Amino acid sequence: MNLNYAIFRSEPLYTLNDLAQIGSHNKRDKKSYNSNPDIKVELSKNNIELVPLTEKYVKCFKMLVKDYEKEHNERMKTERDDRKRTFNQMLDKSKNIVADELLFTATNEFFKNMTREDILDWANTCMKFVYEDLGYAKDQVLHSVIHLDEKTPHIHCVVVPLVKKLDKRTNTERYTIFKKQYIRDKIHLSELQDKYHERLTDKGYDLERGIKGSDRKHIKIKDYKKINRKLEQNLNVRNDRLNKFMNGFDKQMETTKTIPFDKKHIVVEKETFDTMHKVINESKKAMELQPKINEVFNEINNYVDSYNSLEKDDQKYQREIKSLKTRNSNLLQENNKLKTYINTILEVIKKFFRKLLQIGNEPTKEVATTEIKDYYDNQDFNSNDIYEIAENTTKEDELFDYADIPSYLKTNNKNSNEKDKGDFEMSL
Repeated sequence: MNLNYAIFRSEPLYTLNDLAQIGSHNKRDKKSYNSNPDIKVELSKNNIELVPLTEKYVKCFKMLVKDYEKEHNERMKTERDDRKRTFNQMLDKSKNIVADELLFTATNEFFKNMTREDILDWANTCMKFVYEDLGYAKDQVLHSVIHLDEKTPHIHCVVVPLVKKLDKRTNTERYTIFKKQYIRDKIHLSELQDKYHERLTDKGYDLERGIKGSDRKHIKIKDYKKINRKLEQNLNVRNDRLNKFMNGFDKQMETTKTIPFDKKHIVVEKETFDTMHKVINESKKAMELQPKINEVFNEINNYVDSYNSLEKDDQKYQREIKSLKTRNSNLLQENNKLKTYINTILEVIKKFFRKLLQIGNEPTKEVATTEIKDYYDNQDFNSNDIYEIAENTTKEDELFDYADIPSYLKTNNKNSNEKDKGDFEMSL
């Protein structure tokens, strides 16, 4: 069973430049469309203008709001110089929109086997919704067009919600562009989408109401799959690289355990430090994936909740969503395991640094102290970590001060190194 959905969205346009860009798209004025795979330029001649427009969007917009502009210019004559704005400046800097683009469409299967006249009949029903349910007058519609040169037919209807409102400060009516006169908020938009669906079904169209709340993210199931696969690939690559560097770190530490130091000096080979850095860097890169994984996981759950609210279940989508939810749940578990793995590595490195501060020579301690500060700056270590690493060592004062650890926790460490000398043990 295939369900077809009625889709109605509202996209605000905040500046004249936004309006001009939308105009170029809707009227196919850009040469770049010749190379756009989503638009078949050879079919653009079949597009149907429901409310024709021969001029550019901004020019016709200025004609539509000429009384508003005249009123603004008169008001500016008595305004302070530092508050004077041209009409265009006022529109672009205002929090109000300059126009609203209404999009009407349905799932692709709905238009299958429809003739041009059938599509036009559906479009006229959509325009009745604009006039009768939304309440726009015909002279408020800047342009409306059916695009038939893309995969799924759809309507772009650009409206200018120009109204007169009472200015409480001057107690006079003034022009303004005010979308909330027609679509108050998200709750009202949802109610209007219900009315839109009802109007279409009353006309005899077999359409389901679009998913409530799905306007938050206009993203398809197949796009979630792509994101999911990409994250899985990245995570697998990071895991492989991390395992590779961890194996190298193990081998370096085994070598270090054999001859770690003489009576006075610890011997730490450059390869050991380099390998340790690689482990940390790969750990960081793996951790950077966590927010993205969590975001996709949460979005899938939200998407599932939206679909579960439908009265009629589309079995095909339900199976895909169930599969996505399972895959993302597994991905989240893998990510949590990786996080635990990284924390374990950091604990090992903390012990490694502490041993360097306890039994290393002065140059080694200086290098270790610099590295510890870097990890603290990068938030790999916190103040508690610094306390555990530096306590009762000759670098205690320097590192405690760097991490703002209270002075009363400092110890008398003048002779602390002697009792800590012994075999250098590291375990993973």
